[in-house]
Amino acid sequence: MKLFQCGHCRQLTFFENTHCSHCQSSLGFDPISLDLLALKESNGHFTTKDEAKVAFRFCENNKLDACNWLIPHASNDRFCRACSLNRVIPDLVNSAYKKRWIKIEQAKHRLVYALLRWNLPFFPWEESSGKGLGFEFKASQQQENVLTGHASGIITMNIAEADDVERAMARKQMDEVYRTVLGHFRHEIGHYYWEVLIAETDWLEKFRSIFGDESISYSDALDTHYSKGAPDNWQENFISAYASAHPWEDWAESWAHYLHMVDTLETANAFGLSINPKLTGMHDIVSTQFSEDAYGYIDFSMLLNQWTSLSLALNSLNRSMGLPDPYPFVISSPVSKKLAFIHELIHSLDLDTQQNA
Repeated sequence: MKLFQCGHCRQLTFFENTHCSHCQSSLGFDPISLDLLALKESNGHFTTKDEAKVAFRFCENNKLDACNWLIPHASNDRFCRACSLNRVIPDLVNSAYKKRWIKIEQAKHRLVYALLRWNLPFFPWEESSGKGLGFEFKASQQQENVLTGHASGIITMNIAEADDVERAMARKQMDEVYRTVLGHFRHEIGHYYWEVLIAETDWLEKFRSIFGDESISYSDALDTHYSKGAPDNWQENFISAYASAHPWEDWAESWAHYLHMVDTLETANAFGLSINPKLTGMHDIVSTQFSEDAYGYIDFSMLLNQWTSLSLALNSLNRSMGLPDPYPFVISSPVSKKLAFIHELIHSLDLDTQQNA
């Protein structure tokens, strides 16, 4: 995520902020300019605190403290680009449910930011066509055990994932080294984009040569995975144990990790970080300066090299605090090829957009 500044006083601000901590200006995120704007209220709407004075309204979910995104004042839409994707939300009368939903929305908005940065195709799920992208956030009940997953464009999430204790228990039960709300979104949106970008396209043959044949029984593959576990040598070919279950899961796990990498590298660039470890003979291997926006990298090897340096530094810093590694994964050569494929696919879409503009 990049950094933002208040357009009024230039104070450092962050993606979820609704007010500047210095000058108290109202802040709203514009999904068109992808910027956090300083606003002033005028005649029932908001305008920017600059000469342009563009008029906006806040998303309807702003009233519930769940969204700071803006809508053009002339639009008839009630919800922003991110919130318009919601099909089901939990009962907000329950204060615990509302707290969890707000946390989930923050993660989902970060996901949608990345989709907009890459100009990836998405639109709200349509009942008539059965196409599009939709989110359903539910709480498990006695009569329904809600499972987080994706089916035909609908991403369902159990709101228990927003509870740190519940999520830690699930991580231990599933024997996972990493489990976050944002990570879930990045994984499930990977399934959505497999259907949109890979299935029935010219990319399918290359996908199969790298990830394997996805036409093998998905249910049988998962049954085998949960009954027998991952292969002993799964680290040699997969980013996670779960990725070894089926090519679809390998794709979704790899997609999620690619999004992890790019978003974190964007943050490193925004902070002007550089890494120059004091190691004899290894300077060229792990030294790097984050001088470019990772969303614009054309050369995947540069992105991977920078990620290797950054993840090494992040893990080392956490260990100094007695905390677990924030990135407890190893990117093997086969995994690198999978990530490079995703990189190539995403940037080919960007080139197509430029050529058609």
